[in-house]
Amino acid sequence: MTLPADYFTRMYAESTDPWGFRSRWYEKRKRAVTLSALQQPRYERAFEPGCSIGVLTKALAPRCDELIATDLDSAALDSARAAVADQPHVHVARMSVPEDWPDGSFDLIVVSELAYYLQPADLDRLVERVVQSLRAGGTLLACHWRHHVDAYPASGDSVHERLMAVPRRVATLAHLEADFRLDLFTAGESPTPAQREGLVG
Repeated sequence: MTLPADYFTRMYAESTDPWGFRSRWYEKRKRAVTLSALQQPRYERAFEPGCSIGVLTKALAPRCDELIATDLDSAALDSARAAVADQPHVHVARMSVPEDWPDGSFDLIVVSELAYYLQPADLDRLVERVVQSLRAGGTLLACHWRHHVDAYPASGDSVHERLMAVPRRVATLAHLEADFRLDLFTAGESPTPAQREGLVG
């Protein structure tokens, strides 16, 4: 991760939930939008880098056969493990993306409030990792804050513009608000929810 580890250490030392994932209505609503954007009821194998304290992880867990959630900060990981302690199919691990990446392929990768921490070279490496590990027809969901933050190397909008250039990607959903942006891509063509259920040809 491009921002130094001690940036996050300081954040979690000041608060166990520095971004208000548990307490803020903004975060609860955004999480609901994120979950409703997913176009399949269930995924075989999912990856959530930058899981923080595991609030989104816990919400994703019931829709995944296997979920790998990672973060850089030890205090955040302790909270994430506690959040999903009753979910044996969720694996929480310490990784610093894009340098570290889990083995295998995924049919869902969720990059939420993460990629604006990366310098351009690291963002390119993240994109490369996603392309390499996303299964054919698999889903990439990206969601990021759009307002300027001095400490962040990139903006949410610039991150999503870079993701729009992902090779073989098909944009299937775009949600834009003043505060955040959510884009859903698939690796090649993938059936729509209506097509999956035989409602249309």
